Amino acid sequence: MKKPVPDPPSLHLIETIETDVPSCPEHPPLFSVRAGVSAEDALVHASFYLKCARTTVIEAVRHTNKEGRGLAWSTQHSVEMAMALLDALLDGLEERQMPG
Repeated sequence: MKKPVPDPPSLHLIETIETDVPSCPEHPPLFSVRAGVSAEDALVHASFYLKCARTTVIEAVRHTNKEGRGLAWSTQHSVEMAMALLDALLDGLEERQMPG
């Protein structure tokens, strides 16, 4: 007899827990992620923050000396990979929610 595999929890049921945003190690954190934000909203905001980071890194590459450009480009590629992962997840969620 096969055991039924339970469906994974709906993303709508998953929410954030309060989490500090790290900054300076010598000072307590000034900001935190609030508890109770839906997973979908958190993913949308994370995607937006990565788009902002991508724009910032591109500008940093333009203003960085030759030695520092490799580090900036490495950061750029990491941001782009994270963006692609988040966007693929959000697109998959949207597709799953569409009647069809």
